Amino acid sequence: MTSASPFGRVVTAMVSPMRSDGSLDLDAAQRVAQHLIDHGHDGIVVNGTTGESPTTTDAEKVDLIRAVVEVVGDRARVTAGAGTNDTAHSVELARAAEAAGAHALLVVAPYYNKPPQSGLRAHCTAVADATGLPVMLYDIPGRSGIPFATETLLELARHPRIRAVKDAKGDLWAATKVMSETDLLWFSGDDVMNLSHLANGATGVVSVVGHVAGEVYAEMVAAVDKGDLARARELHRQVVPAVDAIMNITQGAIMAKAALKEIGVLDSAAVRLPLVEATPEQAAAVRGGLDTSGLM
Repeated sequence: MTSASPFGRVVTAMVSPMRSDGSLDLDAAQRVAQHLIDHGHDGIVVNGTTGESPTTTDAEKVDLIRAVVEVVGDRARVTAGAGTNDTAHSVELARAAEAAGAHALLVVAPYYNKPPQSGLRAHCTAVADATGLPVMLYDIPGRSGIPFATETLLELARHPRIRAVKDAKGDLWAATKVMSETDLLWFSGDDVMNLSHLANGATGVVSVVGHVAGEVYAEMVAAVDKGDLARARELHRQVVPAVDAIMNITQGAIMAKAALKEIGVLDSAAVRLPLVEATPEQAAAVRGGLDTSGLM
């Protein structure tokens, strides 16, 4: 499926594994990447929010890209998060990601400082101009504080390296309008909306639940491609308990690591402050959600 997209189509925003002392565990990162490739993925995002990018250093981000690229080889596309609320810093991260071997970039709307749409356009253009890599824009106003307006996306779509949108805004009509007027590739950026986006014409998913449901999502994408919406609905409903457990109890990185520990991919579910590790009750909820969804 990768040939249809420079980012892949079944993509997970990968966690950044850490030891109990909080240090980055590159060996565990390679295990997670291998697990994803072995379970339906043709794309991985590193250094996104689920990868705890706000609390990893620039050097750690580069090390993580290199480790994941090394293990996946040509079997998947590796997209590196380069988004910050400082355009100069984002440009530096983009160039470092390219030098480390990343295949593409993920650029989130600058958070907290809430630039106007003209500033958002200038920010994304500056990052896209900084490298030769294809860029996926990340629209998540619930975290960034600002949405990508439809007019902004229409303008940014003219840039030759801005190729895709990861949509966690959840406005299906706005997505329809942009897809109807551009050749931007669309990705569901919210697991609760995966089927809705795919049925609306999205290319694929950038998932968190994909850490444990990659094969289900790969089959769902294939089913929508074939027009078998009945099967796609079955798969979507199968993973409802897992999605609820991972996405709707507390922060996704916390629960994704707990899920990976439950299935034996990670030994440690440690996260960095201000995140805190899943409580025993939350870990039990993850275990129950995975079991009910048939993912254990």
